[in-house]
Order: sequence, then C-alpha cells, then structure tokens
Amino acid sequence: MSEEMERKSSSGFSSGSELQQLWGSWSTQFNQLYEDPRVMKVMNTRLGLYLSSHPMLALTALLFSSLAALPVGLFLTFAAVTVVMSAVGFVFIEVFLLCVAGLTLVSVLIGIALFSAVASFVTYVLYFTSSNILNRYYPHLRKGDMQEEQSERETLGQKEM
Repeated sequence: MSEEMERKSSSGFSSGSELQQLWGSWSTQFNQLYEDPRVMKVMNTRLGLYLSSHPMLALTALLFSSLAALPVGLFLTFAAVTVVMSAVGFVFIEVFLLCVAGLTLVSVLIGIALFSAVASFVTYVLYFTSSNILNRYYPHLRKGDMQEEQSERETLGQKEM
C-alpha cells in the first residue's frame, strides 16, 4: 500500500518543480489578462480597485457570476421561448377565430340570399295570383280597359252632341 501512495504522489503535482512551472504559466496568463486595455479600464474603476484590494470578495463575485450564468441563461431562454410560443399561439388562435368568423359570415350571407330568393318568389307568386284573380273576376278594374272605356264614352258623348 505504501508503494501505491508513493506512485500516486509521484505521478501527481508532488514535485515542487512541476508546481512552480504551473504557477509560472498561470501568472504569465494572468499578467497578459491584466495588460489587456479593456481589463485595465475595468480595473481602474472604483469597483475594480475595491475588488483588487479585497481578493476574497473578488473570488466570491467571480464564482457567483460564473455559477449564476447558467440559471440566468436558462431562464432568459425559457422567457424568450415562452414569448415566441405565446405570439405564435396568439397568431394561430387569431387565424382560427378569423376562419370561424369568415365561415359564419358566409353562412349568414348564403342564408340571406336564400331568404331573399324565397321571399321574391313568394311575392311574385302572390302578385301573379292576385292579378289573375282580379283580372278574371273584376275585368273592368284593369287600367287599360278603363282608358278604353273613357275614350269610348268621350267619343260617344261627342257624337251625341
């Protein structure tokens, strides 16, 4: 067992030179990061100066912001998808309602057209029937016959004079 522990410790970062190399590479990367003009601009603000003087608070803020990015991103994605789905659903509901209203309008207009045709037919039949009945039983009420009778009376009246 002691041999396994020695192998594990020798295979890891147990030697000081490997740890120093790792620290050196990290420090060069951090130095490059600090030399970036955008980072320098942020670090010269009051917040940047405060966080550089309080490294534990800076680490906490860094961890919080990096860990909070995923839930916030998921929530914003959920909100965006919900808004899009609501808009799409609203459009589908509006289209459905417009189709139902259009079909209702067409049905009502067809009903009105049929009612108009039936009412016109009934009115025509009543007019035709009543005019035939009046012409058959009261022929002297016809307008043309009345004019002929008046003209005949006028001509008779003139001859007698």
